[in-house]
Amino acid sequence: MSEINLTSKNYNEEVEKSDIPVLIDFWATWCGPCRAMMPIVEKIAEENNGKIKVCKVNVDEESELASKFGIMSIPTFVAIRSGKVIGTTLGVQSKEDILNLFK
Repeated sequence: MSEINLTSKNYNEEVEKSDIPVLIDFWATWCGPCRAMMPIVEKIAEENNGKIKVCKVNVDEESELASKFGIMSIPTFVAIRSGKVIGTTLGVQSKEDILNLFK
């Protein structure tokens, strides 16, 4: 399963009602570190298909969602289980560091 483009319209369905944990990647097209993280986020989505749902939020297009999570800098990664935030990390991260948010 590839990453899901998360919007304020599909947020409830994709995150709040998800049966599996969700990773949200807050990013922007002009953000170099965000672009550097893209292959890592893609790999997490591929390797954890059915175990972790990976969603991406373009902060320029979805400022409402960015505000809801208090996003001040990007990239920001938010781990959610059962509709509740269980971890957050900022900046360029290793795949392992991102996955550790779910432990």
